[in-house]
Amino acid sequence: MIVFQSTQDKVLAALQSVAGIVERRHTLPVLANVLIRKTAGEVQLTTSDLEIQIRTQVDLGGDDAAFSTTVGARKLIDILRTLPSDQLVSLESAQNKLILKGGKSKFTLQTLPADDFPLVQEAPSFGPAFSVPQKTLKSLLNQVSFSMAVHDIRYYLNGILFVAEGTKLSLVATDGHRLAFASAELDVEVPKQEVILPRKTVLELQRLLSDKDGAIELQFAANQARFRFEGMEFVTKLVEGKFPDYNRVIPRNHPNIVILGRTALLAALQRAAIMTSEKFKGVRLNLERGSLRVAANNADQEEAVDELDIQYDGSAIEIGFNVSYLIDALSNMSQDMVRLELNDGNSSALLTIPDNEHFKYVVMPMRI
Repeated sequence: MIVFQSTQDKVLAALQSVAGIVERRHTLPVLANVLIRKTAGEVQLTTSDLEIQIRTQVDLGGDDAAFSTTVGARKLIDILRTLPSDQLVSLESAQNKLILKGGKSKFTLQTLPADDFPLVQEAPSFGPAFSVPQKTLKSLLNQVSFSMAVHDIRYYLNGILFVAEGTKLSLVATDGHRLAFASAELDVEVPKQEVILPRKTVLELQRLLSDKDGAIELQFAANQARFRFEGMEFVTKLVEGKFPDYNRVIPRNHPNIVILGRTALLAALQRAAIMTSEKFKGVRLNLERGSLRVAANNADQEEAVDELDIQYDGSAIEIGFNVSYLIDALSNMSQDMVRLELNDGNSSALLTIPDNEHFKYVVMPMRI
């Protein structure tokens, strides 16, 4: 039986869209495989790591008969990558094996039964569905994901908080040293829902989402989230736990405010960062009337100093930061101007976009 017959680029794109979560080495060998189901002429591809499940439905030709099996996902992709993009490829089933043919090349692949593939048990009921443009969600994720914790024992920080309330979708991430907040307006009104998406889910969504206007549908349950877009269904387990109250962390009414060019500040910080060491990433900011001085030094008594002309007539402030935290935020923004709000040398700083309430970045100071 011919499971599918199509061009290499179409087959490869379908497989790559689901294979991001597949791990080569797994305690369950079948999880290194992709589940292939053929029904009514359409091919359904499913992958899982027991916490995330991705499924896509594609028309790849072939016979119409019902069929299901599992085969090594990475191996299939590795083979397809070696073939030309316009090459017609076919996958045939024969005696518990799959035969992939392309041109004069032929590959015989081992399979495991479809019944052995552990599908994620979907929640019995999800909250109301709402949609946002793909590019909006991708932009929100990009604006906050760099602030997620990595392997923190406070497991609820290893992900992003999604808050849907009224006509607003807000995303928040923090690692305890900095916090990023980004929001967007929704077309529909939704009841308040708060969930924490795991780090792996966030990274996978960033990989899959495109910059198109096409919508992505979101639904949340008590312990799961479901996303649907471009013929794909993405189901993920949520992180349990209580996310910190981010509204208490975001400073209000800092008296010392400076608005300056994002690229000029980023370039000065990148130059200063060269003089920092792996262990100590400290950079000093000296804010005085009309100027901002950026300085960094290291154990070898080397120093970098940069001065920026700014419009500022507030108090003189000297404050230290981890330079990577500032660079991360500025690199993930696209606006020309940024607004920096400070209280004194010991309080957290607030970085925002002028005349824009949709993005806030809080960074703790560092003793230097």
